[in-house]
Amino acid sequence: MFAVTWVRFGSVLVCGAVSGLGSRPCALESLRGWDIAGPGAPQVPEPRSRQAAPPGSRGRACPVRPLGAAMAERDGPGGAGRAAGGGKMSLHRCETCSKEAAKYRCPRCMKYSCSLLCVKKHKLALSCNGVRDKTAFVSVNEFTDLNLLSDYRFLEDVGRTADAAARHCIVHNPATKRLLYCLRNKARGCNIELKTLPVGFTKRRENSTTFNSVENKFYWHLKLLFPHCHAEYTLKGVPDDKTLADILKPYIDPVESDPVVCQRLKIYTASPLSDVQILMKIENRNRNSIRYHELDASRSLLDNLKGKVIIEYPTLFVVLKTLKNDMVVLGQDGSEPAENSDS
Repeated sequence: MFAVTWVRFGSVLVCGAVSGLGSRPCALESLRGWDIAGPGAPQVPEPRSRQAAPPGSRGRACPVRPLGAAMAERDGPGGAGRAAGGGKMSLHRCETCSKEAAKYRCPRCMKYSCSLLCVKKHKLALSCNGVRDKTAFVSVNEFTDLNLLSDYRFLEDVGRTADAAARHCIVHNPATKRLLYCLRNKARGCNIELKTLPVGFTKRRENSTTFNSVENKFYWHLKLLFPHCHAEYTLKGVPDDKTLADILKPYIDPVESDPVVCQRLKIYTASPLSDVQILMKIENRNRNSIRYHELDASRSLLDNLKGKVIIEYPTLFVVLKTLKNDMVVLGQDGSEPAENSDS
């Protein structure tokens, strides 16, 4: 046997069942929007808008308002203009489709995108990997505590990578050491200063340069960069007696180039060969003072590399003279160009 007890807390009623084991609340209902019936229940004034209950039903019927209507009444007239989920409206448009509001921003190139499809399109069009460039130059005026923390973590990662590479078994392999020593020695004999990186670095892992003792010839690992089209190509086993013009023919020659490559590099294939300029970055310079060597397309790869410093393998930049770029080219004697002599 048990008895029902109703206790009022403001506009809320609590129904408790009293038995030999004590009392415990068994229901918690609000007076607004619900009807309470049964023996011992208090009489609640019936709203005017309430409809009559069907014949034979127990208690009194009460229409339940939808949740959206209650939220609209709570938010008021201005609540309908808010974004779904209470989020703020984007201030930027998608830079890929220019139709939808932006939801994402690429950490590397800072481009705005609205969806996964647009993110993939922008990566393909700009050859962007979406990874923040931790070594990007930051001026002193823009340097903040976040940049300092980023640099500190970057140096920690470099230390861990170098330590892991030093423990690698290949480092202590005599055959590997002899091979690298032979490459540096042969390059020094050709007036080329070849520098190698520790095991674990990306360029060390990618490098496939070899030296053929029988032919007395280098077969270089070569990377070609086309900045105006954001394209990059890697060549393996390029003989050092091949001219740069022959190396670039499969890419910028309108007749001999591959149709797919020609379509991607159409800005180069449509330009005359005299407008094409081949540059190579000068190593061992400050990051805010990058300079380039201009190479001769009619000469061989070996002749162009003589007297220069190479880290692992050559990287060539193919640019157009008619298009404005920020690459500063040094003169043949290594002097600064006339327009930059004052800076």
